[in-house]
Amino acid sequence: MGDAWPELEAVARERRRELVLQGPQVDGRLEKSTGRLPQHLFSLRLLNYLEVSGCPGLRELPAELGQLQALTGLILCRDGLTAVPGEALAQLLALKVLDLSCNQLTTLPEQLCSLPELSTLNLSCNRLKSLPAGLRRSPRLAVLNLSRNELTTFPPGFFSQELPLLSTLSASENQIEELSADIGLLPALKSLDLSSNKLTEIPSELADCTKLKEINFKGNKLKDKRLEKMVNGCQTKSVLDYLRVGGRGGGKGKGKENGEKDDMREKDKKKRKDKKGKKEGDDEDVEDVNAMMVQVLHISENSTPVEVKVTPAVKDVRPYIVCCVVKGMNLRPGNALKRFLTAQTKLHDDVCEKRTTATIASHDLRLVKGPLLYDARPPKEFKVVPLGRKEIKADDLVRQLQLDAEEQRKQKKRQNVSGLHKYLHLLDGKENYPCLVDAANDVISFPPITNSEKTKIRKTTSDLFLEVTSPTSLQICKDVMDTLILKMAELHKFTLENQEEEVLSDPETEALCGPIGSSFYKTAEQLSSAQLIVEQVRVMDDEGKLKVLYPSKTDLNLNILTVIR
Repeated sequence: MGDAWPELEAVARERRRELVLQGPQVDGRLEKSTGRLPQHLFSLRLLNYLEVSGCPGLRELPAELGQLQALTGLILCRDGLTAVPGEALAQLLALKVLDLSCNQLTTLPEQLCSLPELSTLNLSCNRLKSLPAGLRRSPRLAVLNLSRNELTTFPPGFFSQELPLLSTLSASENQIEELSADIGLLPALKSLDLSSNKLTEIPSELADCTKLKEINFKGNKLKDKRLEKMVNGCQTKSVLDYLRVGGRGGGKGKGKENGEKDDMREKDKKKRKDKKGKKEGDDEDVEDVNAMMVQVLHISENSTPVEVKVTPAVKDVRPYIVCCVVKGMNLRPGNALKRFLTAQTKLHDDVCEKRTTATIASHDLRLVKGPLLYDARPPKEFKVVPLGRKEIKADDLVRQLQLDAEEQRKQKKRQNVSGLHKYLHLLDGKENYPCLVDAANDVISFPPITNSEKTKIRKTTSDLFLEVTSPTSLQICKDVMDTLILKMAELHKFTLENQEEEVLSDPETEALCGPIGSSFYKTAEQLSSAQLIVEQVRVMDDEGKLKVLYPSKTDLNLNILTVIR
């Protein structure tokens, strides 16, 4: 098979069922072969998982792709594809997961709709202007990601009971102008993201989706400003309740002229007005205090909490890092900590593209001993205490995780590894591993694999040190950090609101303090607790020159987040 593609030779010799090709070396080979994959790849008929990612040199797929009929997972993301062969795709009848994200696709073949087992389809970050009409006839489709394209509408009849399992639909950052009332026909829909489009109305029929738990319509200019305020405040339940009683984005909802708008207003005030005699205008006061706000403290005015120095060794491994400090999080109530960790995991899967473009790490600031050093070292020469494990050398950890992954897959009879193990391939071919080291020379982060138990986040954590690293782009680090802080602000707001409701419903509070009105938040300390404090962190090179300062004036420019600079 030749030495040019040793990965293929190893797969054939060991009769493996998975093949991952990614990175600059693979891309260089593709450039030499005019953007074509080697023909002998398509003779590996046992493959059930094929990934070719991060290779802009991959510009086309041959018809021979259809010979890999055992494939259940095909990942072709962050490549240079301008088209995909329809007839070849139609032969992959066992295919369950297809990821074509971050390519240059403008159209899709109709044959894509004839895959009977397809359950996950990722088409995000392309240039699609339309979708195949037959996509609605995908009986097992459960997850569909259409974000960051150029779509103006969904195909006629797209929302129907022919998509009985569709639970997650993402179509953010498109040009969609209208959402059909047929959206209510999707029986399994749990998550819907249509943020940053051109919608002016939300159909009341959306409330018919009984399993819907998460919606995002931020960044749309809705005609109904009350609904727009609910949308921007991440109030999923309030939005669905509003639509259920007849509200509609354009103010055309059934029954509004019969007083249902007033009923909705009364329902929103029920806990404060009915139980505590709160005046009608006071609802706005508390709502303003609980808005999503962050205050940025600049280094020029405040001493930096932590400083990070970057060594030249990371250049060929994972060169980009962005850090900051967030103070004022309250992770004690209920499942607040679990919500934060779940949000971080979701960002890893979505924005970070399963950690291939970036990795997030969060630390308890009290346990971080600066200054920090971002370095790349031989895996035999540094140790780490992974979350929930004992201290171990980096190479031993990776080897152990690889063995665990294989054993777990055999026991559960799965085709693909899951959990932490699915990120191990990101270190393939690396002579040195990236690590963030504290002043005591302890590794507190080993991206993209794990944080250290030493700086683990707990319920008692209120001040966090955040880091985002990337092998591809500094801007990706900043974008991910922006999104992470937004998620933290949303969680902070949610926690505040829940705490406030607990206080308002406590009879002892009323007995001691009297009815709680607009004077509830009065002291400077209480007002400041409604916002998060973000402190800048410098990242310097080994000569002491500034590489990046986050957040700068151009960072955190999010319309739905109030930033006090």
